[in-house]
Parts: sequence; structure tokens; C-alpha cells
Amino acid sequence: MKSNDWDVTYEWKAVLLLALGFGLVGLDRWLIAPLFPSIMKDLNLNAQDVGNCIGILGLSWGIFAALMGGISDKIGRRKVLIPAIIAFSLLSGFSGVAGGLMSLLAVRALMGVAEGSFCPTSFAATADASHPKRRGFNLGLQQSGFALFGLALSPIIATQLLSVMSWRGVFALVSVPGLILGVLMFFVIREPKAASGTASTSAPHGAPQHTAHAANGTTAPRGNWRDVLKSRNIPVAMAALFCAMTGVFVLGAMLPLYLTEYLSLDTQRMGVVVSAIGFGGFIGQFGLPGLSDLVGRRVASIVGFAGTAVMLYLFRGLGAQPVQLFVVLFVASFFTLGLVSLLSGPVATEAAPLGMISTSIGIVVGAGEIFGGGIAPAIAGFVATHFGIQNILWLPICAVLLGIGVSLLLEETAPSRLRRRGGAPTLDLPASE
Repeated sequence: MKSNDWDVTYEWKAVLLLALGFGLVGLDRWLIAPLFPSIMKDLNLNAQDVGNCIGILGLSWGIFAALMGGISDKIGRRKVLIPAIIAFSLLSGFSGVAGGLMSLLAVRALMGVAEGSFCPTSFAATADASHPKRRGFNLGLQQSGFALFGLALSPIIATQLLSVMSWRGVFALVSVPGLILGVLMFFVIREPKAASGTASTSAPHGAPQHTAHAANGTTAPRGNWRDVLKSRNIPVAMAALFCAMTGVFVLGAMLPLYLTEYLSLDTQRMGVVVSAIGFGGFIGQFGLPGLSDLVGRRVASIVGFAGTAVMLYLFRGLGAQPVQLFVVLFVASFFTLGLVSLLSGPVATEAAPLGMISTSIGIVVGAGEIFGGGIAPAIAGFVATHFGIQNILWLPICAVLLGIGVSLLLEETAPSRLRRRGGAPTLDLPASE
């Protein structure tokens, strides 16, 4: 179905596939966390090794998110997306044949290369396929797949499958859906049209700083990567995302051990409690960016960090009470996963120079991944090994408190807020408008 020359049918097919793809990124990435108690016994690993396995994937993810975001702006989305989803699916299966720590680290590092390449490219492809009026919603929908599949369903899937097969079999089984999805993407995903009045990659939805076309109707010149870092909100978003991702990845990596070793929950109850990260995050990745449309990006970011800090402090005081643990962790994850979506989505997109959405997202996500997803879990592993697993929650608490201060530096870019101030220029929308 087309509406005034806009292919709505393709839009929803593409967004659905890309959301499922990013969901599988989350599943393949986080499936290992609830499996770690079993893996540790078989491979003789300790908490530091667990943190390193999570961290090395984050480091390679961050580096390649920054690199491949810019490359996909130049060579096209399909040449990055399809090889990446096939590669990380196969590598997830190879995690199950690891014979020791070094082989597991090598596989996880390569997974980070593929998943880091997929991440900003898939965000940009969603923006390419989306009508400007739906771009913000579609980006939230796509990113929420990560929380739903990776952080909500993966601990349930992993802990239930462990009752019928080994952890090696679990890895092999979950690699199959990504291969199928890669084939579907090959037949469905298109390259965006050149910026010629069809609203492709040139103008982010509601961007206050840039328009897609010059006033005379010609295409404005494309920026370069240096322009990305000149926008004040880009380095601020990089620092803020580091704080938010420290919360997400320390919890995702270490909470299964905290619940089983410190609070003595059994594997099945641990899996249910940990799933609160994903269910709360799934709603937060819609809710917090949606709130930011009303109250502004800056206020929403401050609220998100403050809410996370309060909830994590409360969580730390709870004992082996699965229902209470689930509820508090659900609310904490609503805020912290919502922050990830807010900072890497609307904030990064609205600060992007012309034609450099993927580059901007890649740089912001890359910085957050390298420090929050890479270094922070390794530090958490050190803390758990030398100071006790019960003290790991102080790391994300301190990080999100720092995030409140960083958020104060954001410049407001929410279109509705700027219109109320009389500061938002009118975007040149496509002909279908």
C-alpha cells in the first residue's frame, strides 16, 4: 500500500524485520549471562572471567559501531546488515563449542564486531524506511526488541532450556532464527533513495539544527565526521550513555551471580527475576523517549538517571524476595533502558549533520559500549572477585548519579519544546506530506 507516494507496506515490513534483528542481537548477546553459573562449573571460570567475557564483546561492539556507522553511510545498509546478522548468529552457536576461557573470549570478541556493525546501521535503516511522522516511534519500536528478546526473554529461555539440554545445546539452538532472518532481510531491505525530496537519511525526524534541503529546493551538502563531534549534544550523549550503559551491563552481567550466590535463589527463580530487566526496559524504551517528547530530552534524561539511582539503592536492600526484587528491578530498568533508547535515538539523531545519522549514532553508541558495555563489566568482575559479589551494585549506582550531572549539560532539542519557545524551524518535508 502506498500513501501519496510513500510505501507504507515496505515501511512496516522493514521496521518489523529490523526490530526482530535487533531483538536477536540482544538475545545472542545476553543469553550467556544466565548460563554463566553452568559455564563457570564446566570451564572453571571465576567472576572476573565472567566480567571479561561480557566486557570484551562490549569493547569490540563499541569500536565497530563507531567505524561501521560511517561506512554504511557511504556503501549502503544492505552490505553491512545482512553479513552482520548472519555472522553474529553463527558466532553465537560457536560459543557453545568453546573449550576454555580464551576460545570463549575470542568468539565473544568476534560477535561484538558483527553486532556492533549491525547496531547503528539498523537504526539508520529504520530511519530510512520510516515516514518522518513515524520515525521516532519506529526507532523506539526497533530498539525495544533488544530489551524484550535479550533481557526479558533470554533468561527465561536459557534457564528453562537448561532443564532439557546442556548450555552448549542452548547456544546452538538460538543461532538458527538469525540465519532465517538474514535471508528474509536479503529479499526485503532496500537501499534508501538518494536525498532528492524523498526524505531519506538526510534529515532526522524533528531535527532542530538541520533540514533536509536548502531553501531553494536543492540538496544541502553532506557533513563529515568532524561535524558530528562539533555538535554539543554528541559528546554529552556519549558521556551520558556511558553512565546509562554501566547500569545496564553491570546488572545484565553480574545479577545472575548476585542472585544465586549472594541471595541463594535457585536457577529458575533467578531467571524470572533477571527477566525484569528486559520487561521493564522494553516499556522504558517507548516510555522515556515518549515522555521526552512532552517534557524535553534534558528533563527526561535527568528523571531517568535519578529514578534508576533510587531503584538500585532500594534493590540493594532487599533480601531473597523474588516478587519485590522483580518489581524494583522492573522500574529501575524502565528508566535505565529508556535512557539508552533516548540518548542513542532522538538525542543522537537530532544532533546529526546532514546525511550522517548512522555516523552520529555509531559514535554515541560506540563510546557508550566501549566504556559502559566493555570496561564497566570487567571492573564489576574485579569488584566481585576481590570485594564480594554483594558490592557490585555500588558501581551502577555511582554511574547513574554521575549521569544526572552529565544530563544537565544537554541542549534541548525536542521539537515540541522548541516550538513552544519559538525556536524550532520548520522542516522541509517530503512531497507526500
